[in-house]
Amino acid sequence: MNNKSLYSEDLAPVPVADRKWNTWNYAALWISMSLCIPTYMLASSLIGGGMNWWQAILTIFLGNTIVLVPMILNGHAGAKYGIPFPVFARASFGVRGANIPAMLRAIVACGWFGIQTWIGGAAIYQMIRVWSPSLPEIDASALFPQAVPFLCFLAFWALNMFIVYLGVESIRKLLVFKAIFLPVAALALLFWAINASNGLGPILQQPSKFTTAGQFADFFFPALTGMVGFWATLSLNIPDFTRYAKSQQAQIRGQALGLPPSMTLFAFIGVVVTSATTIIYGTTIWDPVVLAGIFENKLLVSAAMIAVAISTLATNIAANIVSPANDFANLAPSKISFRKGGYITGVLGVLIFPWKLIADPTGYIFTWLIAYSSLLGPVGGIMIADYYFIRKQQLSTADLYKVSGLYTFKNGFNYSAIIALLAGIVPNIPGFLTTIKVIGADSVPAWIAHLYNYAWFVGFFISGLSYLLLMRRYKPLVSDSLTAKEETLHVALD
Repeated sequence: MNNKSLYSEDLAPVPVADRKWNTWNYAALWISMSLCIPTYMLASSLIGGGMNWWQAILTIFLGNTIVLVPMILNGHAGAKYGIPFPVFARASFGVRGANIPAMLRAIVACGWFGIQTWIGGAAIYQMIRVWSPSLPEIDASALFPQAVPFLCFLAFWALNMFIVYLGVESIRKLLVFKAIFLPVAALALLFWAINASNGLGPILQQPSKFTTAGQFADFFFPALTGMVGFWATLSLNIPDFTRYAKSQQAQIRGQALGLPPSMTLFAFIGVVVTSATTIIYGTTIWDPVVLAGIFENKLLVSAAMIAVAISTLATNIAANIVSPANDFANLAPSKISFRKGGYITGVLGVLIFPWKLIADPTGYIFTWLIAYSSLLGPVGGIMIADYYFIRKQQLSTADLYKVSGLYTFKNGFNYSAIIALLAGIVPNIPGFLTTIKVIGADSVPAWIAHLYNYAWFVGFFISGLSYLLLMRRYKPLVSDSLTAKEETLHVALD
């Protein structure tokens, strides 16, 4: 038996002695990841969709509080056993089947990588445009943007790939810069919005565009699903980070203190600034890069765009390269290194056409965020059901790296998990197809199409319950022959 097809240093359990992350480390991680342009755009898109300020803030707070629950639950296994997400998934999907949820999560990360890269490229283009006013605004309505914006995108993409080549350690100074700059820039933007619109009063008095409770509900529930979907990726691969936790309390407290408050605060800034643009310019500008391009001071705009590009680069490497690189490496640990996984992420991030994903608020929420939440919700439901109800939080670390072990099932695939996964995805397909207008809205019963508005919740609970039913006769075993060293420090190759 050869474990090399399942084992590499990148995927190995973190030794107990190397698990040093405390509560502050996890809080800082979430503060850093929350302070990004997509968070701002997320809040702003709710205003653009018709919500007033408190409706948007409440939706974002509720969404992040909800997603915190699976975040902490999935993080438990990482903290207890020191294993990353692709390895944790082997317990429920099988040592080979784990590639299915890993690839679903990786593809979504590629999309986020593309979005962040597009934002960085757009910032570079806006800086050039300030000094060359004859250049047109970016046109995202066509299949491809104009030549110069696209070249800026490719240049920023190449910079990201160069950082991948240098290694993740090279991004540390950029992360420090981001942690200092973005809060200052966000507060400066908030001050500008309040000053330019004559105080918070006019901003907070902007009414909701929804005149009935039914109209509000039709937007609120899919928007809430989108808010949950925003961090649905990390709710799965959070073991990639909690594997370094000093204790369970460190990851639980750190995430609770870091995620909902920081997302809500930065979202509030986005809401205030976007509402102010309606008052100042007579139109809602939900993209901060576009907003900065309107300012008249060329040096100010240039400095802002350079800073946006650098902070976006830091976010991209930390949030959108590390995890998918691990996921791709899980396909063939002995052949795909972290660096190769990063390159794969970069190529797919371009092919996903990120400029189309964020071309308008409706597409950002209803097409991108909800669509991928319909894929990741079922995975989360299965993993949580397996870990807490089937295995009672007991895993055999060594068997997670064995071709023939407790998690082999049938040829490395747990078909109960695959069937449960499909059971959670299928109900959301009709609503997705009507949303992207592949089929007419009247082609399926309305109640079936509306399930898509709750895609993450529908998938999470249907897949979780289906998995429990399919696995009701399964009797989990934990090997008695494992030594403490094998369980907590290393997995020996046969």
